[in-house]
Amino acid sequence: MLIVADENIPLLDAFFEGFGEVRRVPGRAIDRATLEQADVLLVRSVTNVNRQLLEGTPVRFVGTCTIGTDHLDLDYLQKAAIRWSSAPGCNARGVVDYVLGSLLTLAEIEGADLNQRTYGVVGAGEVGGRLVKVLKGLGWNVLVCDPPRQLAEDADYVSLEQIVEQCDVISVHTPLKKSGDDSTWHLFDRQRLNQLKPGTWLINASRGAVVDNAALKEVLLEREDLQAVLDVWEGEPEVDAALADLCVLATPHIAGYSLDGKQRGTAQIYQAFCEHLGQAPSVQLSELLPPPWLAEVSLDANTDPAWALAMLCRSVYDPRRDDADFRRSLVGSVDEQRQAFDLLRKHYPLRREIDGLKVRINGESKDLSRIVAALGAQHA
Repeated sequence: MLIVADENIPLLDAFFEGFGEVRRVPGRAIDRATLEQADVLLVRSVTNVNRQLLEGTPVRFVGTCTIGTDHLDLDYLQKAAIRWSSAPGCNARGVVDYVLGSLLTLAEIEGADLNQRTYGVVGAGEVGGRLVKVLKGLGWNVLVCDPPRQLAEDADYVSLEQIVEQCDVISVHTPLKKSGDDSTWHLFDRQRLNQLKPGTWLINASRGAVVDNAALKEVLLEREDLQAVLDVWEGEPEVDAALADLCVLATPHIAGYSLDGKQRGTAQIYQAFCEHLGQAPSVQLSELLPPPWLAEVSLDANTDPAWALAMLCRSVYDPRRDDADFRRSLVGSVDEQRQAFDLLRKHYPLRREIDGLKVRINGESKDLSRIVAALGAQHA
C-alpha cells in the first residue's frame, strides 16, 4: 500500500508506517502524477482535492488532518466512491488560545478592559462553540450568530446584523462556502465592514475569503478606529503586505498550529482509516505526546485576576511572536514571500495548549478558580 501525505503532517510514521510505504510530498506540490500508484492520500488545507487530482488514480481513501473541508470536492468523492474523513475539532483549542492571546494584545495596546466589551462570535461550530464557552465562563457578554444552527437548535442566537450593531469585538469562525443561501464568501464585505461600531476589533481565524481583503484594506485606511487581527488571507500563500501592515496582528494561518492540535488531527484520520479497513486502532496519541515544557503554575489567592488571566494565557501561547516572524517574512519578491509563508508553517515552533496546564491556587479565590475553570486549565 502506498500512502502519499503532506510532509507537514506530524507522526506519519508512528500512525501509518504499519500499513505500507509513506511518501511525503509538499502539500502544494501534490499532483495527479504523484498519485498514479497511491492508495491513500493524506492532506492539510493547502491541497485542493478534486476530480482533476484523483480521476484515474487508485486512491480510495482521502484524509484531511484539518477541521475545514472547503479544499475537498465532497460531491466528487461521493460519486467516485472514495472514502474521506476530516478531523473536526482537532485544532479548536489552539484557535481559542490564539483568540485569547489576540484579545490580550488588543486590550494592552488600547488600555481597554476586556470585562467591559461585548463579544460577537460568528460561527458556533467546533472552534466558535468552544470560544463561546470560554468567554462566557470568564463572565463576559457574548452574542452568537450561526444561522444553520439557529434553524436546527433551540438556543439563543442572534442575527449577523445584531452582531455588527452591538458588538465591540467580532471573532469569525465560519467554514468557507462559496455559493448558496448559506454562502460565507465575503460575508464581511465593504458594506458590512463600514457598518462596524466605532472602535470594533475584528478577528478572522477561519478562512481568508470570509472577509473581503481588498475592502478591509480600504476600510482600515479610512477608519483608524477599527482594529483587525488576521490569521487567514485571500490568495494565501500570497498575502497583501499592505493589508498585513494595517493589522494589529498578522500571522500565516497558524492559529490552530498547536502541537496537540496537529497531532490530534493525525490521530483522528488514523482512526478513520482503521475504520475504513475494518480493524481496531493499535496506536494511541496519549502515548506519543511529549510532556509540556511548563507543567504547573502556582498562584497566590491574592493575585490580581486580570494579571492572572494574561499570565496564564501567555505562559502557553502569545501570538505576538508569530506576528513578528510573519512581518519579517514580508520582504523580497512575491515568490519569496510565498515561499516564506509556507516555510513559517513548515518550521513552526513547538506550541502547546492551555488545557494541558496545571494551576495551583494557594488559598481560596473564587475569581481565580473561575478563570482557571473557564480557560480549561487543570486545578492542581
